[in-house]
Amino acid sequence: MPAPSRTVALPTPHGTMDCFLAFPPDSSTPRPAVVVIHEIFGADAHIRNVAERFAAEGYVAAAPELFPREVRAVLTPANIALAMQSLAQAPPELRKDPGKFAEFAATQPPERRPVLEAFGTVTNPSVQAGFAEDLLALTTYLRSLPEVDPRRVGSVGFCFGGAMSARLATLDPELRAAVVFYGQNPPIDDVPRIRASVLGLYGELDPGLTGTVPLFAEAMARSGRSFSSQVYPGAKHAFFNDTRPSNYHAESAADAWRRTLQFLSASFDPDGLP
Repeated sequence: MPAPSRTVALPTPHGTMDCFLAFPPDSSTPRPAVVVIHEIFGADAHIRNVAERFAAEGYVAAAPELFPREVRAVLTPANIALAMQSLAQAPPELRKDPGKFAEFAATQPPERRPVLEAFGTVTNPSVQAGFAEDLLALTTYLRSLPEVDPRRVGSVGFCFGGAMSARLATLDPELRAAVVFYGQNPPIDDVPRIRASVLGLYGELDPGLTGTVPLFAEAMARSGRSFSSQVYPGAKHAFFNDTRPSNYHAESAADAWRRTLQFLSASFDPDGLP
């Protein structure tokens, strides 16, 4: 019998983090594990469903909630849409400077300021470095579970979570595989610390991210690390999320799922493990 899905409260360097765990039908022997990292909306029903899909494929899947409760309350889809309206009129480099971002948020209509402030918090590079440390605590925890083969742990992230999947790879030398669904590059100076193989999946109609992929690929090549990527024609940002009809691209999502499973299977091949 499979172990029942459950939510655990995991101690991390920055407090306690809730994490949804889903187990495969057969967990009588240690299985590979995948950390499923959420979008800007937090570990919602869609992300838990993705974790359960991985479990059905034979993985122990862990979907952590990285955001504090007060941030989750603000980062709703409707509020995020308001923030995007403001950010569409702002220079792209604004997100790289927390001070300037805060100044920009203060100039926006009152109803948009709380979500812009929350958005600025979770995209702040120093805050994201802390999130990566929390994810490292999670991969360490997973390796301690009897249901998990500690040599076969990877990560898959979407949008914000895609960026965090790559950041985790810079921090965890034992991570075997990292999948980046339309997420920002990790700090390029940190790329030489990556030991995992990395797969990037992007939409053609998401040029702000797609245009940065060659920089990541070049940095991985210089470090002698494995990086592969796919850009889907006609696909927007968040093309994998079937709860967002305006972005979901069924053909691309199906192919990305197939590629992800193939990539993880190859990365976790026992013959290639130390």
